[in-house]
Amino acid sequence: MFDRLQSVEDRYEKLNELLSDPEVVNNSEKLREYSKEQSSIAETVEVYREYKEAKSEYDDAKEMLDDKLDPEMREMVKEEIDELEVRIKDFEERLKILLIPKDPNDDKNVIMEIRGAAGGDEAALFAGNLYRMYSRYAETHGWKTEVIEEHSTGLGGFKEIIFIINGNGAFSRLKYENGAHRVQRVPETESGGRIHTSTATVAVLPEAEEVEVDIHEKDIRVDTFASSGPGGQSVNTTMSAVRLTHIPTGIVVSCQDEKSQIKNKDKAMKVLRARVYDKFQQEAQEEYDANRKSAVGTGDRSERIRTYNFPQNRVTDHRIGLTIQKLDQILEGKLDEVIDSLIVEDQSKKLESVED
Repeated sequence: MFDRLQSVEDRYEKLNELLSDPEVVNNSEKLREYSKEQSSIAETVEVYREYKEAKSEYDDAKEMLDDKLDPEMREMVKEEIDELEVRIKDFEERLKILLIPKDPNDDKNVIMEIRGAAGGDEAALFAGNLYRMYSRYAETHGWKTEVIEEHSTGLGGFKEIIFIINGNGAFSRLKYENGAHRVQRVPETESGGRIHTSTATVAVLPEAEEVEVDIHEKDIRVDTFASSGPGGQSVNTTMSAVRLTHIPTGIVVSCQDEKSQIKNKDKAMKVLRARVYDKFQQEAQEEYDANRKSAVGTGDRSERIRTYNFPQNRVTDHRIGLTIQKLDQILEGKLDEVIDSLIVEDQSKKLESVED
């Protein structure tokens, strides 16, 4: 482990030199690449240096015990050694976690797609609840939410809603939301008071940058049409809505949220780029199925990951067996307790594979 840590520190110092090199400074792509790499290992280097300093103090204190010390001084040195042992152990645990390979998408913005699945109008209403929950969660973290496309129902739900969450580290926390979410409650339209079960699916995609996905203009078919509201009625007589089709993959994205065709095309391109990037990633990772089947699931959007039980105010995450009696708070966006538990479990499993 410590050989790896020394290599990381050496690389950090090398990046310092490169970022001062005039050739790199004048090359925006290289400058961005090296700055991003240095930022990704900065915490590891800082903790490693603190570890080395504590280890040096510990070795010095152990040497002092070999000298002829008076009883009072010997007791003080022993106390210092005990404190340093605790600090060193803490640093070692933190360094193990920091050495776990980082998901390159963790710092990216997120594109979320929520769709009502089984349950008709009730599923659409639940999709609306989930959208509100994630919007509130984004607010608590200082992230901004921007709707790309929505197909709402007359009851206030969504057949489908696609939106971007802009914020550093958004994907690192929201990637665990990928999958099928189940709700158990008495629908407002149910006169007999019977509990119904409905589902909505959530897809979480990292927003891809242009340099990561090579999409050629010739591979995109652009169609324009008049935007529509609930029930399909026209709400805009101008052809401002945009539909993009990526011909090689068959991926289709529409956007009609803005009145400007240019803005709608720009938003649609963000979603298209993310979906193409996601498709390429999925294909590239198929051979690594064992790595994808972690404690927090495969990320398959058909996999039921969580149940929201209204009568008992209960939320259960099936991947880690976590049950919390705080449904009302979670739907208000207080998701950190659930997400923190998923992160800890994910790190534990990855740590086991690293140590093996």
